[in-house]
Amino acid sequence: MKFRPLHDRVLVRRLDQDDKTAGGIIIPDTVQEKPMEGEIVSVGTGHINDNGEVRPLDVKSGDQILFTKWSGTEVTIDGEDLLVMKESDIMGIIEAGKKKKAA
Repeated sequence: MKFRPLHDRVLVRRLDQDDKTAGGIIIPDTVQEKPMEGEIVSVGTGHINDNGEVRPLDVKSGDQILFTKWSGTEVTIDGEDLLVMKESDIMGIIEAGKKKKAA
């Protein structure tokens, strides 16, 4: 099934979180918090302002994002658990660090 969010909403896949601490202790699933990082699967057309003009979204498919803890509505599409949320629930885009050149 194909799904495209409307207006200023985005479809997000949660990214897996480490199940071990830095010291090597395994954290059971029952006490792990849901991750607040995700990857944009698809985006809507944009935010419609009071004048009826459409402002395109700042995120695009494939962006890795950080979102607020309680944001979004959980949905299951083709057996996969995803989130639908408004762009305003996204705190920022996670950008890959630039690699240093070897001297």
